[in-house]
Amino acid sequence: MTDVHDPGPPAPVPSGAGRGLGPFVALPPERFAAEHWDRAPLLTRAADLPAPTHGFGADAVDELLSRRALRTPFLRMAKDGATLDARELTLGGGVGASITDQVSEDRVLRHFADGATIVLQGLHRTWAPVSDTARGLSSALSHPVQVNAYVTPPQNRGFDDHYDVHDVFVVQVAGEKHWRVRPPVLEAPLRGQPWTDHRDDVRAAAEQEPVVDAVLAPGDCLYLPRGWLHSATALGGTSIHLTFGVHVWTRRTLADDLLAAVGRVLDDDLALRRALPPGVDVLDPRTVASAREALRESVLAALDAVRDEDLAAALARGARAAERAEPLGVLAQHAAADAEVGPRWRVRDGLAARWEGPTLVTRVGRVALDSADAAEVGALLAGSSAPDDLAPRLRRRLALAGVLVSGPSSP
Repeated sequence: MTDVHDPGPPAPVPSGAGRGLGPFVALPPERFAAEHWDRAPLLTRAADLPAPTHGFGADAVDELLSRRALRTPFLRMAKDGATLDARELTLGGGVGASITDQVSEDRVLRHFADGATIVLQGLHRTWAPVSDTARGLSSALSHPVQVNAYVTPPQNRGFDDHYDVHDVFVVQVAGEKHWRVRPPVLEAPLRGQPWTDHRDDVRAAAEQEPVVDAVLAPGDCLYLPRGWLHSATALGGTSIHLTFGVHVWTRRTLADDLLAAVGRVLDDDLALRRALPPGVDVLDPRTVASAREALRESVLAALDAVRDEDLAAALARGARAAERAEPLGVLAQHAAADAEVGPRWRVRDGLAARWEGPTLVTRVGRVALDSADAAEVGALLAGSSAPDDLAPRLRRRLALAGVLVSGPSSP
Protein backbone atom coordinates (compact mmCIF):
# COMPACT_ATOMS: atom_id res chain seq x y z
CA MET A 1 0.00 0.00 0.00
CA THR A 2 1.27 3.46 -0.83
CA ASP A 3 2.38 5.49 2.17
CA VAL A 4 0.60 8.77 1.41
CA HIS A 5 1.51 11.93 3.30
CA ASP A 6 1.85 15.64 2.71
CA PRO A 7 5.36 16.18 1.29
CA GLY A 8 5.36 19.77 2.49
CA PRO A 9 6.29 22.86 0.53
CA PRO A 10 8.71 22.53 -2.39
CA ALA A 11 12.34 23.36 -1.77
CA PRO A 12 13.69 26.65 -3.12
CA VAL A 13 15.21 26.42 -6.58
CA PRO A 14 18.95 27.20 -6.75
CA SER A 15 20.13 29.91 -9.11
CA GLY A 16 21.45 28.40 -12.34
CA ALA A 17 19.05 25.48 -12.08
CA GLY A 18 17.64 26.14 -15.54
CA ARG A 19 20.99 25.50 -17.22
CA GLY A 20 21.62 22.24 -15.40
CA LEU A 21 18.05 20.97 -15.73
CA GLY A 22 17.73 22.07 -19.35
CA PRO A 23 18.84 18.77 -20.93
CA PHE A 24 16.26 16.86 -18.84
CA VAL A 25 13.03 18.83 -18.41
CA ALA A 26 11.21 21.45 -20.44
CA LEU A 27 9.32 22.92 -17.47
CA PRO A 28 10.59 26.03 -15.68
CA PRO A 29 12.69 24.95 -12.68
CA GLU A 30 10.19 26.42 -10.21
CA ARG A 31 7.33 24.41 -11.69
CA PHE A 32 9.40 21.21 -11.79
CA ALA A 33 10.29 21.68 -8.11
CA ALA A 34 6.70 22.35 -7.10
CA GLU A 35 4.93 19.65 -9.12
CA HIS A 36 7.40 16.81 -9.69
CA TRP A 37 10.59 16.90 -7.61
CA ASP A 38 10.33 14.13 -4.98
CA ARG A 39 6.63 13.83 -5.85
CA ALA A 40 5.62 12.50 -9.27
CA PRO A 41 7.09 11.18 -12.55
CA LEU A 42 7.53 13.48 -15.55
CA LEU A 43 7.92 12.40 -19.18
CA THR A 44 9.50 14.97 -21.52
CA ARG A 45 9.77 14.30 -25.23
CA ALA A 46 12.89 15.01 -27.28
CA ALA A 47 11.09 17.65 -29.37
CA ASP A 48 10.76 19.80 -26.25
CA LEU A 49 14.40 19.46 -25.15
CA PRO A 50 17.66 20.92 -26.48
CA ALA A 51 20.18 18.73 -28.29
CA PRO A 52 21.75 16.19 -25.89
CA THR A 53 25.06 17.14 -24.25
CA HIS A 54 26.02 13.69 -22.93
CA GLY A 55 27.94 12.61 -26.06
CA PHE A 56 27.06 8.97 -25.49
CA GLY A 57 26.01 6.25 -27.93
CA ALA A 58 26.83 2.85 -29.41
CA ASP A 59 30.40 3.85 -30.34
CA ALA A 60 31.03 4.95 -26.77
CA VAL A 61 29.75 1.60 -25.47
CA ASP A 62 32.13 -0.30 -27.76
CA GLU A 63 35.10 1.88 -26.86
CA LEU A 64 34.49 1.49 -23.14
CA LEU A 65 34.12 -2.28 -23.41
CA SER A 66 37.08 -2.92 -25.70
CA ARG A 67 39.69 -0.18 -25.25
CA ARG A 68 39.39 1.44 -21.81
CA ALA A 69 40.49 -1.59 -19.75
CA LEU A 70 37.41 -1.31 -17.56
CA ARG A 71 37.27 -3.41 -14.42
CA THR A 72 34.32 -4.51 -12.37
CA PRO A 73 32.25 -2.93 -10.87
CA PHE A 74 32.30 -0.44 -13.76
CA LEU A 75 30.45 -3.19 -15.66
CA ARG A 76 27.74 -5.62 -14.69
CA MET A 77 25.21 -7.62 -16.70
CA ALA A 78 21.70 -8.84 -15.90
CA LYS A 79 19.33 -11.35 -17.44
CA ASP A 80 15.81 -12.35 -16.45
CA GLY A 81 15.95 -10.09 -13.41
CA ALA A 82 19.21 -11.56 -12.02
CA THR A 83 22.73 -10.11 -12.06
CA LEU A 84 25.45 -12.30 -13.61
CA ASP A 85 28.54 -13.21 -11.62
CA ALA A 86 31.32 -10.72 -12.38
CA ARG A 87 33.72 -13.60 -13.11
CA GLU A 88 31.62 -14.47 -16.16
CA LEU A 89 32.46 -11.08 -17.70
CA THR A 90 36.20 -10.69 -17.08
CA LEU A 91 39.63 -12.07 -17.94
CA GLY A 92 43.23 -11.33 -17.00
CA GLY A 93 44.88 -8.24 -18.43
CA GLY A 94 47.67 -10.10 -20.22
CA VAL A 95 51.39 -9.33 -20.30
CA GLY A 96 52.33 -6.19 -18.37
CA ALA A 97 48.94 -5.88 -16.68
CA SER A 98 48.75 -8.25 -13.74
CA ILE A 99 45.04 -7.60 -13.26
CA THR A 100 42.62 -10.49 -13.15
CA ASP A 101 39.29 -8.73 -13.56
CA GLN A 102 39.46 -6.65 -16.73
CA VAL A 103 36.31 -6.64 -18.82
CA SER A 104 36.36 -9.18 -21.65
CA GLU A 105 34.44 -7.85 -24.65
CA ASP A 106 34.21 -11.41 -26.00
CA ARG A 107 32.44 -12.67 -22.90
CA VAL A 108 30.20 -9.62 -22.84
CA LEU A 109 29.28 -10.24 -26.48
CA ARG A 110 28.29 -13.84 -25.80
CA HIS A 111 26.05 -12.89 -22.89
CA PHE A 112 24.55 -9.95 -24.78
CA ALA A 113 23.71 -12.22 -27.73
CA ASP A 114 22.05 -14.53 -25.22
CA GLY A 115 19.75 -11.70 -24.05
CA ALA A 116 21.63 -10.14 -21.13
CA THR A 117 21.60 -6.39 -20.51
CA ILE A 118 24.91 -4.51 -20.28
CA VAL A 119 25.14 -2.05 -17.39
CA LEU A 120 28.01 0.43 -17.56
CA GLN A 121 28.31 1.97 -14.11
CA GLY A 122 29.95 5.19 -13.00
CA LEU A 123 29.94 6.86 -16.42
CA HIS A 124 30.32 10.22 -14.66
CA ARG A 125 33.88 9.01 -14.02
CA THR A 126 34.67 7.35 -17.37
CA TRP A 127 33.04 9.41 -20.16
CA ALA A 128 33.84 13.14 -20.17
CA PRO A 129 30.68 14.59 -21.81
CA VAL A 130 28.49 12.52 -19.48
CA SER A 131 30.56 13.80 -16.56
CA ASP A 132 30.01 17.42 -17.61
CA THR A 133 26.25 16.90 -17.99
CA ALA A 134 26.04 15.15 -14.61
CA ARG A 135 27.99 17.92 -12.91
CA GLY A 136 25.57 20.51 -14.34
CA LEU A 137 22.59 18.54 -13.05
CA SER A 138 24.18 18.13 -9.63
CA SER A 139 24.87 21.85 -9.45
CA ALA A 140 21.27 22.64 -10.40
CA LEU A 141 19.77 20.30 -7.81
CA SER A 142 22.42 20.60 -5.05
CA HIS A 143 22.36 16.80 -4.70
CA PRO A 144 25.03 14.26 -5.80
CA VAL A 145 24.59 12.62 -9.22
CA GLN A 146 25.92 9.35 -10.65
CA VAL A 147 25.34 7.95 -14.16
CA ASN A 148 24.85 4.41 -15.49
CA ALA A 149 24.14 3.20 -19.03
CA TYR A 150 21.80 0.29 -19.78
CA VAL A 151 22.25 -1.50 -23.09
CA THR A 152 19.45 -4.01 -23.73
CA PRO A 153 19.17 -6.44 -26.65
CA PRO A 154 15.94 -6.41 -28.68
CA GLN A 155 12.73 -7.60 -27.00
CA ASN A 156 14.44 -8.13 -23.66
CA ARG A 157 13.96 -6.75 -20.16
CA GLY A 158 16.99 -6.50 -17.93
CA PHE A 159 15.25 -6.14 -14.56
CA ASP A 160 11.82 -7.02 -13.18
CA ASP A 161 9.58 -4.41 -11.55
CA HIS A 162 11.52 -2.70 -8.78
CA TYR A 163 12.17 0.69 -7.27
CA ASP A 164 15.35 2.67 -6.75
CA VAL A 165 16.43 4.39 -3.55
CA HIS A 166 17.54 7.43 -5.53
CA ASP A 167 15.77 9.67 -8.03
CA VAL A 168 16.55 9.06 -11.70
CA PHE A 169 16.41 10.96 -14.96
CA VAL A 170 16.18 8.32 -17.71
CA VAL A 171 17.53 9.57 -21.04
CA GLN A 172 16.88 7.37 -24.07
CA VAL A 173 19.96 7.36 -26.31
CA ALA A 174 19.31 4.76 -29.03
CA GLY A 175 16.47 2.41 -29.95
CA GLU A 176 13.16 2.40 -28.14
CA LYS A 177 12.13 1.14 -24.74
CA HIS A 178 8.66 0.54 -23.32
CA TRP A 179 8.43 1.85 -19.75
CA ARG A 180 5.75 1.03 -17.19
CA VAL A 181 5.72 3.05 -13.97
CA ARG A 182 3.55 2.39 -10.91
CA PRO A 183 3.09 4.18 -7.56
CA PRO A 184 5.40 3.37 -4.63
CA VAL A 185 4.84 0.63 -2.09
CA LEU A 186 7.14 2.65 0.21
CA GLU A 187 7.19 6.37 -0.34
CA ALA A 188 10.59 8.14 -0.41
CA PRO A 189 12.67 5.09 0.62
CA LEU A 190 16.04 5.64 2.23
CA ARG A 191 19.24 4.04 0.95
CA GLY A 192 18.90 1.30 3.55
CA GLN A 193 15.36 0.41 2.43
CA PRO A 194 15.82 -1.44 -0.92
CA TRP A 195 12.97 -2.95 -2.89
CA THR A 196 14.17 -6.44 -2.00
CA ASP A 197 12.89 -5.80 1.54
CA HIS A 198 9.37 -5.51 0.07
CA ARG A 199 9.36 -8.21 -2.60
CA ASP A 200 5.79 -9.36 -1.97
CA ASP A 201 4.40 -5.81 -1.99
CA VAL A 202 6.34 -5.00 -5.16
CA ARG A 203 5.11 -8.17 -6.85
CA ALA A 204 1.50 -7.33 -5.98
CA ALA A 205 1.84 -3.68 -7.03
CA ALA A 206 3.30 -4.76 -10.39
CA GLU A 207 -0.14 -6.17 -11.23
CA GLN A 208 -1.76 -2.74 -10.97
CA GLU A 209 -2.40 -0.45 -13.93
CA PRO A 210 0.66 1.75 -14.60
CA VAL A 211 0.44 5.51 -14.23
CA VAL A 212 3.03 5.87 -17.00
CA ASP A 213 2.83 3.46 -19.93
CA ALA A 214 4.97 4.92 -22.68
CA VAL A 215 7.62 4.15 -25.26
CA LEU A 216 10.75 6.28 -25.00
CA ALA A 217 12.46 7.21 -28.26
CA PRO A 218 15.96 8.73 -28.61
CA GLY A 219 16.19 12.05 -26.79
CA ASP A 220 13.16 11.48 -24.55
CA CYS A 221 13.61 11.87 -20.79
CA LEU A 222 11.65 10.30 -17.92
CA TYR A 223 12.04 11.59 -14.36
CA LEU A 224 11.24 9.09 -11.60
CA PRO A 225 11.30 10.00 -7.90
CA ARG A 226 12.79 7.31 -5.67
CA GLY A 227 10.37 4.60 -4.72
CA TRP A 228 8.30 4.58 -7.90
CA LEU A 229 8.08 1.07 -9.36
CA HIS A 230 9.27 0.62 -12.93
CA SER A 231 10.26 -1.91 -15.57
CA ALA A 232 11.32 -1.45 -19.17
CA THR A 233 11.44 -3.64 -22.29
CA ALA A 234 13.54 -2.98 -25.39
CA LEU A 235 11.60 -2.83 -28.65
CA GLY A 236 12.93 -3.61 -32.12
CA GLY A 237 16.68 -3.01 -32.14
CA THR A 238 19.18 -2.58 -29.34
CA SER A 239 18.16 -0.02 -26.72
CA ILE A 240 20.61 2.28 -24.93
CA HIS A 241 19.57 4.60 -22.16
CA LEU A 242 21.35 6.60 -19.49
CA THR A 243 20.15 6.94 -15.92
CA PHE A 244 21.29 10.03 -14.07
CA GLY A 245 20.82 8.88 -10.47
CA VAL A 246 20.29 11.64 -7.90
CA HIS A 247 21.29 10.57 -4.39
CA VAL A 248 19.22 13.07 -2.48
CA TRP A 249 20.09 14.63 0.84
CA THR A 250 17.21 14.27 3.31
CA ARG A 251 16.33 15.42 6.80
CA ARG A 252 17.14 11.86 7.80
CA THR A 253 20.70 12.57 6.63
CA LEU A 254 20.80 15.52 8.98
CA ALA A 255 19.34 13.39 11.78
CA ASP A 256 22.15 10.83 11.36
CA ASP A 257 24.76 13.59 11.55
CA LEU A 258 23.03 15.09 14.58
CA LEU A 259 22.86 11.76 16.43
CA ALA A 260 26.53 11.11 15.67
CA ALA A 261 27.40 14.54 17.10
CA VAL A 262 25.27 13.81 20.19
CA GLY A 263 27.23 10.57 20.65
CA ARG A 264 30.51 12.48 20.61
CA VAL A 265 29.20 14.85 23.30
CA LEU A 266 28.08 11.89 25.42
CA ASP A 267 31.59 10.45 25.17
CA ASP A 268 32.71 13.35 27.36
CA ASP A 269 30.11 12.64 30.05
CA LEU A 270 32.02 10.91 32.87
CA ALA A 271 28.83 9.68 34.55
CA LEU A 272 27.91 7.75 31.40
CA ARG A 273 31.38 6.29 31.11
CA ARG A 274 31.15 4.76 34.60
CA ALA A 275 30.55 0.99 34.80
CA LEU A 276 27.18 -0.38 35.83
CA PRO A 277 27.26 -1.86 39.36
CA PRO A 278 28.42 -5.42 40.03
CA GLY A 279 25.66 -7.97 39.81
CA VAL A 280 23.50 -5.87 37.50
CA ASP A 281 21.11 -7.99 35.45
CA VAL A 282 21.47 -6.63 31.92
CA LEU A 283 18.87 -9.13 30.70
CA ASP A 284 16.18 -7.59 32.92
CA PRO A 285 14.18 -4.85 31.13
CA ARG A 286 13.83 -3.08 34.49
CA THR A 287 17.56 -2.32 34.36
CA VAL A 288 17.04 -0.17 31.31
CA ALA A 289 13.80 1.30 32.61
CA SER A 290 15.43 2.51 35.81
CA ALA A 291 18.19 4.32 33.85
CA ARG A 292 16.00 5.63 31.06
CA GLU A 293 15.05 9.00 32.59
CA ALA A 294 18.64 9.86 33.51
CA LEU A 295 19.80 8.84 30.04
CA ARG A 296 17.05 10.94 28.49
CA GLU A 297 18.22 14.02 30.39
CA SER A 298 21.83 13.39 29.33
CA VAL A 299 20.83 12.95 25.67
CA LEU A 300 18.71 16.12 25.67
CA ALA A 301 21.58 18.08 27.22
CA ALA A 302 23.96 16.70 24.58
CA LEU A 303 21.46 17.58 21.88
CA ASP A 304 21.40 21.18 23.08
CA ALA A 305 25.20 21.20 23.18
CA VAL A 306 25.56 20.41 19.46
CA ARG A 307 26.15 23.66 17.58
CA ASP A 308 24.68 24.47 14.19
CA GLU A 309 28.26 24.83 12.93
CA ASP A 310 29.05 21.26 14.00
CA LEU A 311 26.05 19.92 12.11
CA ALA A 312 26.88 22.01 9.04
CA ALA A 313 30.47 20.76 9.09
CA ALA A 314 29.30 17.13 9.22
CA LEU A 315 26.98 17.64 6.24
CA ALA A 316 29.76 19.42 4.36
CA ARG A 317 32.08 16.45 4.91
CA GLY A 318 29.43 14.14 3.48
CA ALA A 319 28.89 16.42 0.51
CA ARG A 320 32.60 16.62 -0.25
CA ALA A 321 32.95 12.83 -0.09
CA ALA A 322 29.89 12.18 -2.29
CA GLU A 323 31.34 13.64 -5.50
CA ARG A 324 34.60 14.72 -7.06
CA ALA A 325 35.65 18.08 -8.39
CA GLU A 326 35.93 18.84 -12.10
CA PRO A 327 38.74 16.77 -13.70
CA LEU A 328 42.04 18.46 -14.46
CA GLY A 329 45.08 17.44 -16.48
CA VAL A 330 47.99 16.83 -14.12
CA LEU A 331 50.79 17.66 -16.56
CA ALA A 332 48.94 20.53 -18.20
CA GLN A 333 48.12 22.03 -14.80
CA HIS A 334 51.72 21.73 -13.61
CA ALA A 335 53.06 23.33 -16.77
CA ALA A 336 50.50 26.15 -16.67
CA ALA A 337 51.34 26.95 -13.04
CA ASP A 338 54.96 27.68 -14.00
CA ALA A 339 54.33 29.24 -17.43
CA GLU A 340 56.03 32.59 -18.01
CA VAL A 341 53.08 33.78 -20.07
CA GLY A 342 50.15 33.39 -17.73
CA PRO A 343 47.22 31.26 -18.94
CA ARG A 344 43.61 32.14 -18.25
CA TRP A 345 42.66 30.85 -14.85
CA ARG A 346 39.27 30.22 -13.26
CA VAL A 347 37.95 28.66 -10.08
CA ARG A 348 37.57 24.91 -10.49
CA ASP A 349 34.02 23.58 -10.71
CA GLY A 350 32.67 21.34 -7.95
CA LEU A 351 35.09 22.30 -5.17
CA ALA A 352 32.42 22.38 -2.41
CA ALA A 353 34.59 24.99 -0.70
CA ARG A 354 34.18 25.84 2.98
CA TRP A 355 36.21 27.93 5.41
CA GLU A 356 37.56 26.69 8.71
CA GLY A 357 39.04 29.89 10.06
CA PRO A 358 41.67 31.00 7.52
CA THR A 359 41.95 27.46 6.10
CA LEU A 360 40.16 26.73 2.82
CA VAL A 361 38.69 23.19 2.82
CA THR A 362 37.57 21.69 -0.49
CA ARG A 363 37.02 18.32 -2.13
CA VAL A 364 40.65 18.35 -3.25
CA GLY A 365 42.31 19.19 0.06
CA ARG A 366 43.07 21.92 2.60
CA VAL A 367 44.92 25.16 1.97
CA ALA A 368 46.11 26.99 5.09
CA LEU A 369 46.30 30.75 4.44
CA ASP A 370 47.25 33.82 6.40
CA SER A 371 44.53 36.40 6.98
CA ALA A 372 45.49 38.61 4.02
CA ASP A 373 45.59 35.72 1.54
CA ALA A 374 42.35 34.31 2.98
CA ALA A 375 40.64 37.64 2.33
CA GLU A 376 41.83 37.63 -1.30
CA VAL A 377 40.72 34.03 -1.87
CA GLY A 378 37.38 34.75 -0.20
CA ALA A 379 36.77 37.59 -2.63
CA LEU A 380 37.72 35.31 -5.51
CA LEU A 381 35.29 32.57 -4.44
CA ALA A 382 32.55 35.16 -3.91
CA GLY A 383 33.01 36.37 -7.49
CA SER A 384 34.04 39.90 -6.54
CA SER A 385 37.55 39.46 -7.93
CA ALA A 386 39.25 37.44 -10.67
CA PRO A 387 42.28 35.10 -10.63
CA ASP A 388 44.28 37.75 -12.48
CA ASP A 389 43.85 40.01 -9.44
CA LEU A 390 45.80 37.58 -7.26
CA ALA A 391 49.50 37.91 -6.65
CA PRO A 392 51.44 35.44 -8.87
CA ARG A 393 52.72 33.64 -5.77
CA LEU A 394 49.18 33.03 -4.45
CA ARG A 395 47.81 32.18 -7.90
CA ARG A 396 50.50 29.52 -8.40
CA ARG A 397 49.82 28.04 -4.98
CA LEU A 398 46.09 27.76 -5.69
CA ALA A 399 46.81 26.24 -9.09
CA LEU A 400 49.04 23.52 -7.63
CA ALA A 401 46.43 22.92 -4.90
CA GLY A 402 43.81 22.32 -7.63
CA VAL A 403 41.66 25.28 -6.60
CA LEU A 404 42.26 27.11 -9.89
CA VAL A 405 42.31 25.49 -13.33
CA SER A 406 43.35 26.89 -16.67
CA GLY A 407 41.14 27.07 -19.72
CA PRO A 408 37.47 27.80 -20.45
CA SER A 409 34.65 26.68 -18.20
CA SER A 410 33.30 23.20 -18.78
CA PRO A 411 29.98 23.13 -20.63
